[in-house]
Amino acid sequence: MSAPEPVCRYVYDLDALAAHVTNVVAALPERCRMFYAMKANSAQPLLRTLAPLVAGFEVASGGELAKARAVSADVPVLFGGPAKTECEIEQALLAGVERLHVESVLELHRISRVATRVGRPARVLLRVNLAGPFPEATLAMAGRPTQFGIDETDLGEAMRAARDLPFLAFTGFHLHSLSNNLSPDNHLAMLELYRRKIIGWEAEFGVRCEVVNVGGGIGVNYAELSEQFDWHRFTEGLGRLVTTFPAHWREIDFECGRFLVAACGSYLTEVLDVKRNHGVHYVLVRGGTHHFRLPVSWQHSHPFSVLPVERWPDALPRPAVHDGPVTVVGELCTPKDVLAHDVTVRRVRVGDVLEFHHAGAYGWEISHHDFLSHPHPEQVFTAARS
Repeated sequence: MSAPEPVCRYVYDLDALAAHVTNVVAALPERCRMFYAMKANSAQPLLRTLAPLVAGFEVASGGELAKARAVSADVPVLFGGPAKTECEIEQALLAGVERLHVESVLELHRISRVATRVGRPARVLLRVNLAGPFPEATLAMAGRPTQFGIDETDLGEAMRAARDLPFLAFTGFHLHSLSNNLSPDNHLAMLELYRRKIIGWEAEFGVRCEVVNVGGGIGVNYAELSEQFDWHRFTEGLGRLVTTFPAHWREIDFECGRFLVAACGSYLTEVLDVKRNHGVHYVLVRGGTHHFRLPVSWQHSHPFSVLPVERWPDALPRPAVHDGPVTVVGELCTPKDVLAHDVTVRRVRVGDVLEFHHAGAYGWEISHHDFLSHPHPEQVFTAARS
């Protein structure tokens, strides 16, 4: 009889996900709506759980759009992304997306051409790359050179195209300047900057926005899991801020991903070896960054717990580390396959299982699954029986 495969799986708690997102949405003030940014995790069970709770999905590719429509033909969809093809634009228009978020003047011309051809007017928001300055966060999406959005200095040309090209309906602006911001006060300050900017553009260009999309960017504190973004502090301030928004801004959209789904997922992987090289204790697991790329992508040590497993074959030695620092690495043939670095543990042994917490976002979805052609992890979705 062959030996059982080592433990390697993602586990998602759909009940916890539903409870968290229900609370998030309920705290939003009037006119504010929460869309789910599917790039964080597009697994069908998560999408089915989220669809009745959020205002809709934000997608960034034709493939994500197809996944959204597989969940529901009616769920509202926003279509973004910095490099849309004409095929994707046509797919979006024929699928009846709510709005397209436009990233360049050329893209406006492409959307107009496709919309004219298929006879479907396109409602567009202009994504603007503001000059800043912005609060500190893990990733800056604007205020410096990036591939995202229309340079603020080029907005006049974009506005002329949005108003003059056929089959385009200018609907408002999209501003997404930070990612993984952990400060409610800084996030409110950023939204106040957005308010001032957009009111100024409305006056400058003689337009009125129906919709303002303020993006996502609300973060997860992987370093201290007990100290997360204070959503209720943020929404209390947001409620006051929204009263200063013009009345014709009928809709203020958020499109969060990580903040909604990170906490519902765990990545569990069995320890295959423990060894010491040049003074460093390495814990080698059945898995790694080809399954869970977030830690190396963000250059952090991902939080984990050791789940002790007592069974062990008597004939084999069982290396362990007691009360000391370890570096957790995977099974890939590269020194960059690191999940956690220099983390002190009370005890870890070969055969124990490590549970990486808050692994529900940007884990499996962004990983290079087939590097070395190792088996994929199990995907387990749990929910209480109705």
